[in-house]
Amino acid sequence: MQLKTFYTVRFSDCDPLGHLNNARYIDYFLNAREDHLKQYYNITLSEYHKQGLAWVTHSHNIRYLRPVFYNEIVCIESRLIELGESHVLVELLMFDEKQENLKAIMWTNFTSIDVKTGRRKDHPAFFMDFAATMKVADVNVHAGLSERIKLLRNPVQ
Repeated sequence: MQLKTFYTVRFSDCDPLGHLNNARYIDYFLNAREDHLKQYYNITLSEYHKQGLAWVTHSHNIRYLRPVFYNEIVCIESRLIELGESHVLVELLMFDEKQENLKAIMWTNFTSIDVKTGRRKDHPAFFMDFAATMKVADVNVHAGLSERIKLLRNPVQ
């Protein structure tokens, strides 16, 4: 399943030159992922929080490939590309409205934590079973982000 959402870039999110501020890409990406989970899987992070499970950002690896401008409509896609006992790696892609030009890519590694202790916690079995159905198999994480960008820019026909 391809998870995607369209957003219009707001004036308040731009720098004085009318480009989307670099820090705001992260907000757009994370908001899109949360929207995707709710829209496509009927998941809300607050429901997991009530069950004592949450995720914190361990790291972001982001590449800015083309500028995004004020009032531009962008398409953001997200997918789960790696599932571990206590982490998930999510790929987020930002395209132009026609989905022809890749604007930015981000890989975010989230670590599962226990809400009460704030410490790393392995995912419960019910989550692992569910997340395994969400994980895509066509992304070679071990090849790295640079290779992924090359593949996205020049897909093999």
